[in-house]
Amino acid sequence: MTRAVAALLLLAAEPAIAQSAPPPAAVTVERVAPGVAVLFGRGGNVGLSYGADGNVLIDDQYAPMTEPILAAVRAIDPDPVRFVVNTHWHGDHTGGNENLGRGGTIVVAHDNVRRRMSMEQLVRTQIVPPSPAGALPVVTFSESVTFHLNGDDIRVIHVAEAHTDGDALIFWTRANVLHMGDVYFRGMLPFIDLDSGGSIDGMIAAMSRALDLANERTVIIPGHGPVASRADLERDRDTLIALRNRIGQGIAMGRTLEQLIAEGHADGHGRDSDFISPAAFTEAVYRSLRRDVGRLPD
Repeated sequence: MTRAVAALLLLAAEPAIAQSAPPPAAVTVERVAPGVAVLFGRGGNVGLSYGADGNVLIDDQYAPMTEPILAAVRAIDPDPVRFVVNTHWHGDHTGGNENLGRGGTIVVAHDNVRRRMSMEQLVRTQIVPPSPAGALPVVTFSESVTFHLNGDDIRVIHVAEAHTDGDALIFWTRANVLHMGDVYFRGMLPFIDLDSGGSIDGMIAAMSRALDLANERTVIIPGHGPVASRADLERDRDTLIALRNRIGQGIAMGRTLEQLIAEGHADGHGRDSDFISPAAFTEAVYRSLRRDVGRLPD
C-alpha cells in the first residue's frame, strides 16, 4: 500500500464521537483474503465474510452509510447480509443496526453492548440517548461465540475493559484475518472510553491477546486506519506500554495531570488537531491509572 493510499484510508475511517451521523460517503473495498474483505467509509472499518453461506458484516458504521455499504457488499456477493457483529457499542460502528435489522439481518454483540445501547450514555462530553429497540443486538454472548460459515470458523472473543467494557476481537481462523474494532487505532492515539468502562491496561491486554492469536501472516483490521500486520500491532502495543509506564511513573512521583500534559509524554505520537490529542490521551491514561472509569451497575 502506498503512503498516499494509506493516508486516504485513514481519512475515510476517521473516528467521530458516539452517535453523531454525518452524511454518507463513498465506500472503498479491500479484499484481504479469500472470502474476506474490509470496507472503508465513514466510521469504523467494516469487515465482511462472504461466500456460499451468505454475508456477515463486522460493524456497520453510521445509519446513512447503510446503502453505500450494502451496495459495496452486493458488488462482491449478491446474497443478503445474514449477520452483523458489533465490536462495541459506539454509533460509528452500530449506527446501521436498525436499518439492517429491518432487512432481516441478525445483530450479534457482547452483553454489555446491548446494555449500554439500551440506556443513556456519556461519551466524552456528549450525552447519547438510548438506541431504538430495532437497533439493539438480538443475540448476545458473555465470553465468546463462533460462526461456522463460508468455509471458516469465525471466532468472536470478548476482551474486558479495553476501549470499552464490551469489545470483541473477530478472528477468521482459516483465512487468518483479525478484526480488532477500536481496540486498535492504527496511525493515531487511541480513544479509551473511560465512561464506558475502558482502561489503558485493558487496551494493552487486549492488544496482547490479539498478538497471541496472530502470526506473521495475519492480516489485521483496526477499528480505524489502514490494514496492519502483526509487526505493526506489536510496535503500537509497545508504544502504549511505554506511554502508560511514563505517565504511571509521573503519578507515582506526585505529578499533577497538568504537569504530565506539560511534560509532553505523548506529543511525539499525535497532534492537537487529532480526534484524540496528546493532551486528551494523557488525561485518559492518568484517569485510567487512578481507576476513574465508568462501570455498568450490577
